Amino acid sequence: MLPFRTVLFDLDGTLVDAFTTIHRAYCHTLPQFGFPAPTAEQVRRAVGGGLENAMGRFVPPELVAEACRVHVAFTEKIQLEDPTIYPGGRELVAALHARGAKTAVLTNKIGEHARAVLAHLGLSPQLDLVLGARDCPWRKPAAEFTAEALRRLGADAATACLIGDSPFDLATARNAGLPCYCVTTGTHSAEELRAAGAAEVFSDLRALGSAVFIQSA
Repeated sequence: MLPFRTVLFDLDGTLVDAFTTIHRAYCHTLPQFGFPAPTAEQVRRAVGGGLENAMGRFVPPELVAEACRVHVAFTEKIQLEDPTIYPGGRELVAALHARGAKTAVLTNKIGEHARAVLAHLGLSPQLDLVLGARDCPWRKPAAEFTAEALRRLGADAATACLIGDSPFDLATARNAGLPCYCVTTGTHSAEELRAAGAAEVFSDLRALGSAVFIQSA
């Protein structure tokens, strides 16, 4: 039997590598407000808590809303050009779906954007839900956001887990009472994730899937 009946995936940095898209959008946006284009590493360290939170690390508060508007408009033009699925991601989602688990993406990326990327990459048929920003009143790490995803899935927190790549994902799982498994494909190292409370950290989804799910087949 599977150890969990419901598996919630973070998106960027965990299931999908969209950092090229994200970096391009910041490089397009910030110079328009008089700020230098950021390095990829600066962007990588800023993302994770939603666009407004990340943008606030680059521009003063009074410019965040307009900078986000420019960022979103540009992202909508290029969002299907660069994203790829991390190693093992496609196989893990397909295997869980085939074995009857409910699979979902829980992200602070705009929900419409997330669904477009996942459809483009061919993952949508194996996902029962994609819940993102603007889909409901909440966002990660609010417990209500995870609860809303579980409600829509008809799932129970007692048999669910979250897979993510950042302390933000760990906080999301902790607030919802879920176990969280982490990968280092995104924004943080194994040491940083363990310091944030991760019990288990893996190099990628292939390693995580083999250790947590495949062995239970």
